[in-house]
Amino acid sequence: MIRIDPTAEVEDGAVVGDGTVIWQYAHLRSGTRLGRECVVGRGVYVGPGTKIGDRCKIENYALVYEPAIVEDGAFIGPAVVFTNDLHPRAITPRGELKTAADWDAVGVRVGRGASIGARAVCVAPVRIGAWATVAAGAVVVKDAPDYALVAGIPARQIGWVGEAGYQLKPDGEIGAGAKAWLCPATGLRYLELNGHLRREQA
Repeated sequence: MIRIDPTAEVEDGAVVGDGTVIWQYAHLRSGTRLGRECVVGRGVYVGPGTKIGDRCKIENYALVYEPAIVEDGAFIGPAVVFTNDLHPRAITPRGELKTAADWDAVGVRVGRGASIGARAVCVAPVRIGAWATVAAGAVVVKDAPDYALVAGIPARQIGWVGEAGYQLKPDGEIGAGAKAWLCPATGLRYLELNGHLRREQA
């Protein structure tokens, strides 16, 4: 069952998946595709044509401008902003008010299971990798790899995180330039090679 608060505005042409909850004063524009079992917080804005996967959480007052793509299980914290304009201006060089025809929107992409901390800004067209974590208040101007932990202004990688969201601990060298990392919460091991991380297969 879909639950939409009476104060929320879901425009005609927006698609909302079963089991999704949309709270007060949220605004979903026409053409938005929102998956199953999502939670959309108070005051959230989702731009037209944005695609959001299943079981995502978008916290209060986040601004998800089109044409963002958010994959399954992603978390978007309170007051997060996704930009969509590489050269923002209100007017043309002739002094006329710009319209949608005067620019090409570019979107942020968020991978499966990733988390974007409160008040972070993701500057399009960056990609946040699967299971990556963006620290609160970060400004992301370049892609974050899968499982990366990025923080700061501009954001830089400061570590790795596992699928449970905990920062990984070093677990030794394993040869050929590869390193092992361990999740302190789950005990799962991850392998790093050439700047990429993957979960060790059982």
